[in-house]
Amino acid sequence: MSAGSKSAAVVDAAELPALRRRITPVLIAGQILGGLGVATGVALAAVLAQHVSGSEALAGLASTAMVAGTAVLSVPLAALMNARGRRPGLVLAYVIGAIGAGVVVLAAVLGNYPLLLLGLAGFGAASSANLQSRFAAADLAEPERRARAISFVVWATTIGAVLGPNIAAPAGRSAARLGIPETAGPFLWAGGVFLVSAVVIALLLRPDPLLTARALAPAGEDTKEGRSLRAGVRAVRASPPAQLAFTTIAVAHTAMVSIMSMTPVALSHHGAGIELIGLVISGHIAGMYAFSPVMGWLADRLGRLSVIGLAVGLLACAALLAGTAGASHGRTAAGLFLLGLGWSAGLVSGSALLTDSVPGPARAAVQGLSDLTMSAAAGIGGIAAGLIVSRASYGWLNMVGACLLLPLAALAVYRALSRARGGEDATASAGGPAVRKDTPAVVPDPAGSATAAD
Repeated sequence: MSAGSKSAAVVDAAELPALRRRITPVLIAGQILGGLGVATGVALAAVLAQHVSGSEALAGLASTAMVAGTAVLSVPLAALMNARGRRPGLVLAYVIGAIGAGVVVLAAVLGNYPLLLLGLAGFGAASSANLQSRFAAADLAEPERRARAISFVVWATTIGAVLGPNIAAPAGRSAARLGIPETAGPFLWAGGVFLVSAVVIALLLRPDPLLTARALAPAGEDTKEGRSLRAGVRAVRASPPAQLAFTTIAVAHTAMVSIMSMTPVALSHHGAGIELIGLVISGHIAGMYAFSPVMGWLADRLGRLSVIGLAVGLLACAALLAGTAGASHGRTAAGLFLLGLGWSAGLVSGSALLTDSVPGPARAAVQGLSDLTMSAAAGIGGIAAGLIVSRASYGWLNMVGACLLLPLAALAVYRALSRARGGEDATASAGGPAVRKDTPAVVPDPAGSATAAD
């Protein structure tokens, strides 16, 4: 047993409520700082890429590089968490993000575009840490409160996402005094924020939530073989609810990124200024994060599948409104707000269902694979979105986004019908509460984790 496991094993099940109350604020603090750093850098990423490359076309690769970095680093970070726990994985992700930010600043000073893309890919590791933090919140949560635990950490991103773009300008001006291009200043500041995040997690996320959950699992349930990435793939293949959760997270994220990324272009084509575009995107971000606790409460009370259905409905309405808005900026803003709400419903309910649906040992691997899938799909969606708008229109992009929802809707309906035929699941014989038809049967362990039985 590793040193981390030994330190986790001393936690008694009776201490779990106090431990949850202590760990959640640490994760929220890390999420606020991490979100602040990411949002500060992202605010001027495309502008910096255009400045360094001298090409408006190449500027679009800035976001693609960050998304690619998030996707590529998700699996090795998940493997590290599997082996050592959440704390080392999150700390390393923030440190890589800080190094990436430093490389971005260096590339800006040298005017080196390939180096800039490399730095932006490393910068994406911080986004991977922010994504993985929501699963850390679920490690010790009670099954009936798991979605709410995830949603509170997602909600914390609101603060950083709102403050970050507003800090970008003064951060740029302060860096200019050091001889650094003003558009690179936010990355210098973001790198420092990521290092603070790493220190907060390293010092305060103790005991490690994942190691604690494993230490309190029933004897013989947790094995090294069961934690491997291969075991994670097997766990998803064996669990229809996990497959639905996987699809929900990937589709919701891809639809959101694809439509959102081209909305500023569509607005500018219809005469919107920078201030109005910023206001529309701010409303979208509020929809993404501010209402996530509501989505968590609904997912715990009504069931994961019900909120997945809500996500499909919201995303479809968003595509309809934005895609038919034309010169109506108010209609576009309403569509983008609903797009954020739909993303929030899909991410929170899908993440909770994914955690519910696979055995405890395989969870970290499955969660890492899910983040890899959602980031890769969103990266492809972002590239495709630009091509669709350039060759057709923003309306066609929204139609394609709505079509992406059809397989998810079909899978959710099939899952609902399967549950209805199977009747009400209950785990009373295993000492757990009855489970709704639209959530997988789970057997809570003393750590508040669950083993799926589909």
